[in-house]
Order: sequence, then structure tokens, then C-alpha cells
Amino acid sequence: MTFRGMAHHSDSSGRTVWLVCNEASGSNDEAAVDAVIAALGDAGLHVDRVLRFPDEPAPAAAELDAAEVDILCVFGGDGTTHSVVATAYGWCGKVLVLPGGTMNLLAKRMHGDRPAPEIIADLAGGAIRTARPKVIKSRHGIGLTGSLAGPGTVWNEVREAMRKANILEFVATAREAISQSANGPKVVCAEVDCGREEGYAAITVVPHDDGLEANGYYAESLGDFAGQGIALINRNFRDGPHDELGRHAQLRLVCPTGEPMGLLIDGEPFDGGAEEIFELAPCEVDLVTTMEFDG
Repeated sequence: MTFRGMAHHSDSSGRTVWLVCNEASGSNDEAAVDAVIAALGDAGLHVDRVLRFPDEPAPAAAELDAAEVDILCVFGGDGTTHSVVATAYGWCGKVLVLPGGTMNLLAKRMHGDRPAPEIIADLAGGAIRTARPKVIKSRHGIGLTGSLAGPGTVWNEVREAMRKANILEFVATAREAISQSANGPKVVCAEVDCGREEGYAAITVVPHDDGLEANGYYAESLGDFAGQGIALINRNFRDGPHDELGRHAQLRLVCPTGEPMGLLIDGEPFDGGAEEIFELAPCEVDLVTTMEFDG
């Protein structure tokens, strides 16, 4: 993947490093955290402090500056990463995003689909590259990996029930999700000539260097509901039946009936309104990348 924008190189030695981890994330048990700490040490990045999120809050820029932290590592899922990066916004240090959750979309964007120890090994003894990829900007803050709007966001509750292995809750939430997807207030892309006039059960917005990629997801049969539901549970949206809605510098999503829309940003729920505006903006903190990019 290629990034355009701010580029920076520095040496990995003699750095103050903090690590934020979340045991509730998908692949983030004590042994995995210990392996990350060991790999960082082998790379010359010795961890000075470990923060257990969310029991310990994500550190703000002022706290990081006061402790003279150079590199803030986050080992968790996309939700944890969202909180850590958003809280550190405007900080002049570097954030290293490591895959420690279920999907790890930002980690994949910065490093490819690789395990944390392999990513860390690339940082040993050499220059640390950083980039500021484009992200989503909205009234709710930033979106690092994407947003999902519409009644289809109820499938997130099904996913949570699956993660907790609660069968009764899973059955109840799945039934509600099918009903909501079919009968809930749809969402449309306003002011752009794309998509179905009647709207969609879900619209995804994903940031890329050249624009916000929008896709509209619909369901017209029980089979479509099943396919869409599985896709939304896995957050692998491309598996569901959808229309491509193009790439845009700005998107305005509207619920034609005037009701608040369901909204997920980086997989976390937010209170959506009847209208939401998303814009493309550069990330305001340096993210460590092991991918090639243009400076």
C-alpha cells in the first residue's frame, strides 16, 4: 500500500516506550502481551510502562509529553486502537499499531496482514518510518478504519452476543437484526448521483488516500439477510450484497424519514442523527508503518 503525505524517519534506539493493551480484544491474553513486550525488547524498544485499557484510560498528549514518551504502542482491536489514537491526537510522538483484536483493520493498513512480532522485528536497528494516512472526520471525531450507518448496525449486537457465547441472546438479537434490517429506517447518500432512491439497510464509509469509499448494503430475501448478517458480524462487508457508491471527498448520509440512524465508527456504537456528514482528512498523529510509501 502506498501513502502520500507526511513522511518521517528516525532511529529506534534510546526511546521511551509505553504499551496499551486490552485483554478483552480477540488475541490479547497475557502470553500474547508478554510476547509483544519481548519482541519490542529484542528490537531495542524496551517498554517502560504497560497500560491495561479500559481499566486504565488511554494516555493523552499532555501525559505522554510529561513522561517524555517517544513511541506509544497499542496492542488491541480496532475499537481500542480508535480510543488510543483519538486520545493522542495532536501528539508529536509516534503511535505503533499492532494487531491484537479480531479484525485489526488499521494494523493491516499500516503493516499488511502480519502478526505483531513480525511487524516489531522490522523495527530492529533501523529507521522507523511514519505516515499520516487519510481518515474519516465527523462530528463524532475520527474514523480510522471506517463507519457503518443504517439499521443494519444492529448486527453489531449479534456479534457481541456471539463473542460472549450467549446462545439465547444470540438468537434474540439475530431475530431483531433481521426485523430491523427489513423494517428500520433506511439511509441514503444525499447530493451524489449514486445508489437506490429508497436507501439501504447499511452504508459503509471507508477512508482511502483518494477519497471516502461508500458501499450500500441491502437485503431483499431471507437469504440476503443471512448473507448480509454474516458479513456484518464478521465486519467483512464485501461479502454482503451491495452497490458500489463511489469515492468522495465528502459524504452526507441522510435518513429520509427523519429518524436517528444507527451508527458504528471503527466498530464502536455512536448516537447517529437523521443526517451525518463525513469528510476525508489526514490523521493528526504519526503512525508507524512498515509498508512502502511516497514521502
